[in-house]
Amino acid sequence: MRRLPPLTALEAFVQVARTGSVKAAAEELALSAPALSRRIQALERFLGYTLFERKHQQLELNQHGHGLLKEIAPALDALGAAIESATSGARTMRVRLGMLPLFASQRLFPRLGEFHRAYPDLHLDVDTSPNAIARLGEGLDAAIVLARDVDPSLYARELDRDQVYLIGSKAMTEGEGAIRKPQDIARQTVLIHRDMSATFDIWKEAVGQPQLNPASIDYYDSGALMLEAAAQGLGIAVMHGRHFEHAQDPRIVRLFDQHIESPYRYFFVCRPKALERRAVRLFHDWLIQAEI
Repeated sequence: MRRLPPLTALEAFVQVARTGSVKAAAEELALSAPALSRRIQALERFLGYTLFERKHQQLELNQHGHGLLKEIAPALDALGAAIESATSGARTMRVRLGMLPLFASQRLFPRLGEFHRAYPDLHLDVDTSPNAIARLGEGLDAAIVLARDVDPSLYARELDRDQVYLIGSKAMTEGEGAIRKPQDIARQTVLIHRDMSATFDIWKEAVGQPQLNPASIDYYDSGALMLEAAAQGLGIAVMHGRHFEHAQDPRIVRLFDQHIESPYRYFFVCRPKALERRAVRLFHDWLIQAEI
């Protein structure tokens, strides 16, 4: 048999290539950054050439790296699927699914009872950690992500389109100093989700106030926490309309009523090969039919 490099070194290479970050890849593999770097260096020594261009804190695939990733990533994905098939029970099917916590709590979990009644032998492992797309095939079978566009090498099915809402506490619309027009935002703190960084600029353009600057901008990585912060009067959350409607929180209100379409959409994504697995295909088809 032809001599091969350690599987752990190949796994480290693919993870860094997909995340673009040693730190993020190390977290996914439960390694220290130095330990992961040593695995990459060991692979490069084995091959006899470098795989990345090292620029400050970032690693970018060079020509050799792109070529190797194209060749080995599908093989590693197939190996992972084969191991899962060999170790899973004969009747039990399982999908490892990544998604944002707010989508899980507002849209998926209220329908899970229906799903399990339809497919009692199909189980979901739900993962709300970040970088879901980068972990497809490396810990996740599929993901539901919020994005403007998806890598064309992946299978992607759009799940919805939505509007941009500005959401504040009910108290912000009452009494002296109430928010009545877009210019009043200049007195407030605006809350923006890191995965939807362009939404506030798009809203400003749509209402004819591109130069409008709030008193401050706070960034969040949790939609649920943004809604709670808005309810407590800590700022104005820039979010999707469906998140506001599903919250059904009497403490918050929609500010203004312009129809402004968001460029961000929810997608079901996976590697094309994953759709060949019956478990992934069944969940995908149910998700589309149920219009979650």
